[in-house]
Amino acid sequence: MNPEELIEKTGIDKIPPYWDRRYVKNLDKLSKPVYKIKEERDVYVPMRDGVKICVDIFRPDVEGEKFPALLCWASYGKSIQSLRNTPVPVQSLVFDHTQEAGDIDFFVKRGYVIVVADPRGIGKSEGEWYGIYCEQEQKDMYDLIEWIAKQPWCNGNVGMLGLSYFGKSQMLAAGEQPPHLKAIMPITVSTDYYLHCYRGGILNTYYYGFLHLCPANNPVPESLKLYGEDELKRKMQERLEDPDIRAMPLFVKILTTWPPRFHTLFLDILLHPLDGPFWHKRGAKYKYDKIKIPVYMLNGWSPEGGRFHGFDAYTDPRLNVPKKLFVYGTFFRVIQLPGIRFLNEEILRWYDYWLKGIDTGIMDEPPIRIFVRGVDKYRWEYEWPLARTKWTKFYLKRFGKLETTPELDEDLPPDSFTHVPPTISTEVQSLKYSTDPLTKPLEVTGPIALYLYAAIDQEDANFIAKLYDVFPNGKRIPLQTGYLKASHRTLIKEESKPWKPVHDHTKEVPVKPGEINEYVIEIQPISNVFLPGHCIALEIKSMDPSPYHMYEWNKATMVGPLPSAKETHYQIYRDAKHKSHLLLPIIPSSDPKLWVQPLNSTE
Repeated sequence: MNPEELIEKTGIDKIPPYWDRRYVKNLDKLSKPVYKIKEERDVYVPMRDGVKICVDIFRPDVEGEKFPALLCWASYGKSIQSLRNTPVPVQSLVFDHTQEAGDIDFFVKRGYVIVVADPRGIGKSEGEWYGIYCEQEQKDMYDLIEWIAKQPWCNGNVGMLGLSYFGKSQMLAAGEQPPHLKAIMPITVSTDYYLHCYRGGILNTYYYGFLHLCPANNPVPESLKLYGEDELKRKMQERLEDPDIRAMPLFVKILTTWPPRFHTLFLDILLHPLDGPFWHKRGAKYKYDKIKIPVYMLNGWSPEGGRFHGFDAYTDPRLNVPKKLFVYGTFFRVIQLPGIRFLNEEILRWYDYWLKGIDTGIMDEPPIRIFVRGVDKYRWEYEWPLARTKWTKFYLKRFGKLETTPELDEDLPPDSFTHVPPTISTEVQSLKYSTDPLTKPLEVTGPIALYLYAAIDQEDANFIAKLYDVFPNGKRIPLQTGYLKASHRTLIKEESKPWKPVHDHTKEVPVKPGEINEYVIEIQPISNVFLPGHCIALEIKSMDPSPYHMYEWNKATMVGPLPSAKETHYQIYRDAKHKSHLLLPIIPSSDPKLWVQPLNSTE
């Protein structure tokens, strides 16, 4: 059957290139677009404490039938999720990253009810908003799921839908164990909220811009509830004593406003620079053992380390449920919003299987599917890291070389650079290391770690490591980034692996200036084939701002990892006694059967 006939027979919009003809089955039984859409807007649903949540309901326009339902939950506001705008790419001036609930019309026409909520304190909902992923949101998701299941249009089977915030909330909801939540499909999985906000212990300013994305009508810092007024004032003043924070006027505004109603979300983040209970309540990884339903985790490859924890979740034995993992192409190359349309058909296969009982073959597939960059093909895997990995050390050497043999000489002078605070200079100094141009393809797939011997002349500093694929024409494509605050260098040895260091972020251990320490920096996983003529390159620096920040008045969101306010001299050692190296997961070969065979393939 050719693609045109298949689309006509199934009623889907397209044949995804990642579908494998060996596993996909019963496509003729997939839910078809046969229903018109009935809308019920601004429906108020009481929570267990009497506060009412406002929701929009979109359901098949037919009476007497019951359907499975999909809940969309995020603090971005429900009003924009159902705008029937033409999907646009990130390059568009009207692209809105918060329109991430999913393609409502696609699923309602195929026999699903979609419920989009304003969390409490957001949009038209009552109550106070304590910030994203808070405990109150988790309880409210439970209550709303159970309310949905009891409605006359629902058959009692509930799932969840959406990308980013809409995806991250799903595992938190599952951890509450609402009886009628039967399966989830989080697109973008971040299960450690601390590491999302403090990557490697370094404050990332990414979330500064979130408050204006969330239409909060009654925002309250959770810190006020946790500590009371007097203790909160003390903590705000204490945080102001950090010179890195004091160097950012936008942060000073937050910490000097009283009552504390200015930027409540980032105030909470600023006040919790160390890992602990505040973060654990918002982290899905602390609820893995409470999740009892099937989980399908998805994400795109991104060069910004720390945002995707799907591999961690998949490999954690506490998440002992039917689970799948899919890393599709480079995130910003495939996404268009609103709608997440490039994943519609896969979402349909998943929920048709778990909520409608249609055997789509989705659970016959190998559990992991990744997009391999460089060759731009999809491949199945059965474990992570891959069992066939050849762990290879690429040593930092003189003259900026990156090679698989270490330096033989001892006591070599170190490489060095100086961090100049952004209050003094706009220059970002760095050190660069690179392989020679490759003579044959080299695949790197898996987690990465950088073992760095270094000395600094301050008690603390930021280490930022960026990995690149360098093309023959000199173009550099960033693949992934690792972060580590020097005072957070302590490893939790019983949890660490050579390729995955786990740091103790509950405390700061100041550095003795001038002392050589080993810093083990986690670099999030990649899958990339470096082609002949290309180079593997590593850059080590102290700052990583957006190159476009000079065009933005509100610079805080574009600062990235918060720079140190102190001039700091870095010395990187790479001699016979200090074998600084990059540990790369080299994949020597792959069974041809592992590569996805598209439905329209003739191979």
